[in-house]
Amino acid sequence: MFAGILMGVAPSLLHAQDTTRTRHVSLDEAVHIAEQVSQPVAIARAGVALASGQQTVARSQILPQITGQLSYTRTLATQFASLGRSTNTTPTQAPPPDCTPFADNPAWTPEQRTDSLEAAVNRALQCPVAGNPFTGVSNLPFGQANQYQFGFNISQNLFAGGANIARIHAANANRESANISLTSARAQMIIDVATAYYDAVLSERLVEIADSTLAQDERTLSQVQLANQVGNAAEFDLLNAQVTRNNQLPIVIQQRANRSVAYLHLKQLLQLPLDDSLDLTTALDDTSFTEGTRLASLVTATPDTATLQRAPVREAYEAMQAQQSQLTVTRAQRIPSLTLSTDYSRVAYPRNGLPGWSNFLTNWTVTAAVQVPIFLGGSIRGNKVIAEANLEQARATYRQTQQLAALDTRNAVALLAAAEASWQASSGTVDQATKAYTIAEVRYREGISTQTELGSSRLLLQQARANRAQAARDLQVARLRVALIHDLPLGSTTGQPATTTTPNAATMLQQMGPTLTTPSTPQQPTTTVPGTSVAASRTGGVP
Repeated sequence: MFAGILMGVAPSLLHAQDTTRTRHVSLDEAVHIAEQVSQPVAIARAGVALASGQQTVARSQILPQITGQLSYTRTLATQFASLGRSTNTTPTQAPPPDCTPFADNPAWTPEQRTDSLEAAVNRALQCPVAGNPFTGVSNLPFGQANQYQFGFNISQNLFAGGANIARIHAANANRESANISLTSARAQMIIDVATAYYDAVLSERLVEIADSTLAQDERTLSQVQLANQVGNAAEFDLLNAQVTRNNQLPIVIQQRANRSVAYLHLKQLLQLPLDDSLDLTTALDDTSFTEGTRLASLVTATPDTATLQRAPVREAYEAMQAQQSQLTVTRAQRIPSLTLSTDYSRVAYPRNGLPGWSNFLTNWTVTAAVQVPIFLGGSIRGNKVIAEANLEQARATYRQTQQLAALDTRNAVALLAAAEASWQASSGTVDQATKAYTIAEVRYREGISTQTELGSSRLLLQQARANRAQAARDLQVARLRVALIHDLPLGSTTGQPATTTTPNAATMLQQMGPTLTTPSTPQQPTTTVPGTSVAASRTGGVP
């Protein structure tokens, strides 16, 4: 009857994993899928490309700059067209002048030749257009209707006070910082996926424990009902068994809901269809990974826990180096700069059509320029103050990051030691609790123990199984954190983020009632890094 109630109350929770397609995914496969679709990793890759481009731009400043030019200019109207034109007459005062050029005739007498030459001179004086030296067939550049030009410019910065070299050093530091950020993003991605994966496996295990406990409660209730019918059990025992079974139903529903949330979070990280069903093939207590995979090499390798080798420390150091180079660039603004350049061009002014090579004239200049800052309104001094402040801030951040990294590393190692101790302590407890519950069931059937003793043994078994699953999950995550500590950002090794979507074993046991108590887990200190806020908790859920 109550099984039907459970199906009616939460049908979507009971069938949350019944979807159209089942994907079998191991932890190694999940990490591989996540790396292909991770947005933080894609952003970090773009940052590397951006830093590479900035590095190329900085290096180009010390190389020769060569530019080419090809142009055509058509002059529609020009002020030079009026030069040589008479302004005392108008076109209506006389007919157009005769601009016939002088033509010598050998048969002419000297007097005729002289008269003809004087007439040609007079005609030329009355034709100002033909006499304009700036138009027509003249090769002068003033007022020509057509102008063709091509050439190139070469410039070389000979001295800039060390600014160009400093820009290159700053760009190199930014590129190295971007590479560190990419490695750190990949490490964080592995931790996020592994945590979500193990949380999903843990939620599956907790559902199994809750279902098993419900089955035990159902079996106990059946036994009490039968004993009550034959008069061997009091009505109080029957009511107690019914209440115990009914209290377990909300726990089963809640655990199924938690499992659905955990699986949805894992699918979101892997960007898989939410309707797909996942079959997670890596077990909680599986301490070995597929040979030759990245996770196997990470776990088996000796972790690098040196503070100065942590990714955040190295990134802060590169940022400090970049600011130091920027200060050098700012100081170089006070120093004169020397630039050498040359311009070579060929120009032509044809009357019609395209010019031939013989129509082009050559222009070639060489220029050496010295630029000296005299008065810029205080901008150089202001830039210097800004650069010095940025450098001091970067140095303080570097020192702070070193301190936080040392604490963060110790926290990670301590959490691993605690996880290993919890795993060892829980070893054998489940077998002992199972044996104790079996004995309690026999004693209750034989009538030599009470229902309270049976319920206590059942809760102890449930607690032992849940604690064992939680210890396995904590151990796996802690091992990966220490293995990746060299590349992880600060705060990723001290615990899970504050947003918890998957309850842990302690949360499940608290839902069972006040009859059970679990040892409290000491709260880890909160690590705060510029731009990062992480609340540390050893038993937190999915980030």
